[in-house]
Amino acid sequence: MILIKSQTEIEKISTACRIVADVLERLKVFVKAGISTAEVETYAAKQIREKDAIPAFKGYRGYPSLVCISINDQIVHGIPSRKTMIKSGDIVSIDLGVMLDGFYGDGALTIPVGNISPGALRLVKVAEKALYIGIGKATVGNRVSDISATIQDFVESNGFSVVRAFVGHGIGCSLHEEPQIPNFGRPGQGPRLKEGMTLAIEPMVNAGGPDVKILDDGWTAITLDGSLSAHFEHTIVITKNGPKILTQTLTDLV
Repeated sequence: MILIKSQTEIEKISTACRIVADVLERLKVFVKAGISTAEVETYAAKQIREKDAIPAFKGYRGYPSLVCISINDQIVHGIPSRKTMIKSGDIVSIDLGVMLDGFYGDGALTIPVGNISPGALRLVKVAEKALYIGIGKATVGNRVSDISATIQDFVESNGFSVVRAFVGHGIGCSLHEEPQIPNFGRPGQGPRLKEGMTLAIEPMVNAGGPDVKILDDGWTAITLDGSLSAHFEHTIVITKNGPKILTQTLTDLV
């Protein structure tokens, strides 16, 4: 069942999302060559807890860490480690969620570190633009797959592929709610979009094929062909005036 949120609920989701946006904004500066992904996790956790929020991912379905940090060919769910060092030329995808006052916010971005290759930079830019193009279809009266098809068409027209194994989702008093929001499909399918729906839209874009492999840790998803992958996510609310991004960062507004 898809839950339509009240104004009070939307305000609570918005508060959680502002924390997500603030932490992601800080991570854009903090992430650099020469630090471990465990250090990134520690920094993010400190920022979240200073705002009296609860990291949403720790223990969720058994996930062992507070944030997901995925580098280069890792798509999602990378587990932070003291042994994993960030290097110049890497692209680092960070996915984080928080819970505050019983409601969730969720967001992700991919950070270029140092001098990345032109191909990697293009991948990151296409993945980010795909997110905003998809969000643009999140309007009252459209269907879920209008978001999906738009993302897929844009990504594939640029020579990349969308991951099919993982999808976006509704969000609210649960981290994952209905509806699922794939990043592929035919337009005009699925539930109608209504005012008051809160959605986490998150294209995962591969430089090569769409197929994935899960590593032995049971979580980290990598591209099957070893190609690079980029991930962006915003939590939005559908209003009568169009979609409103709740996890907007300061950089997004420039």
